Amino acid sequence: MTSSDATTDPAPQSGKKRTPRPGRGVLKIVGIGAAVLALLFAGGRLSLLPSLDGLFGEETHDRSGPAVLKSIQDMSAYEAASGNFQVVVDLEKDAKFLPDAVRGTRTLFVGAGTVDASVDLGKVGEDGVVINEDRTTAEIRLPRAVLGKPALDPDRSYAVSKQRGLFDRLGDLFSDNPSSEQAVNQLAVRHIGEAAKESGLTARAEKNTADMLKGLLGSLGFERVTVRYGDDQG
Repeated sequence: MTSSDATTDPAPQSGKKRTPRPGRGVLKIVGIGAAVLALLFAGGRLSLLPSLDGLFGEETHDRSGPAVLKSIQDMSAYEAASGNFQVVVDLEKDAKFLPDAVRGTRTLFVGAGTVDASVDLGKVGEDGVVINEDRTTAEIRLPRAVLGKPALDPDRSYAVSKQRGLFDRLGDLFSDNPSSEQAVNQLAVRHIGEAAKESGLTARAEKNTADMLKGLLGSLGFERVTVRYGDDQG
């Protein structure tokens, strides 16, 4: 072939821009759509897997042994009244010659509990009940009502705040300190017991016991029932 037979493409004219091929834009759209579908599919698959809370969440296992019955005691006391009490305990312990920031604790604790008042009917002697011949009147002499031990309710008792010095915080890192909680619990129980003595709970218990006996004996046909306590001669 001679040089006269060869053909060459005309050179592009200077100053003219090439137009992009339409196929590249379509490929970009298809690629974005595929990526979106992949993310949606992956999200659906991940939703079927357990969450991190399910994998690393905290589980509670109760491995306590069965409760064992130690003793049974027959009760003859009639619990005639019960009082609900609440006290705010502010217990502070300081160390001599050391600031509170270094050594010392202060606990603010809300203690809630109950105190029962009862009358021991088992202590009524033979001469404690006097009934007339036609069984229309009765006179009963009972012992005075007494207060039971305060019972602290853990569901309604809680610590509001607890401030500790540096040495106390370091000590808690290496050992438990149940004595601090026991101290505020005992203090709350003591204050609740003192409040119960001044609440008139025993007087309410004696009144309720007398009303109960009058209603019981009245249903049995007694027309007059008198209830006295201790050395009461009225």
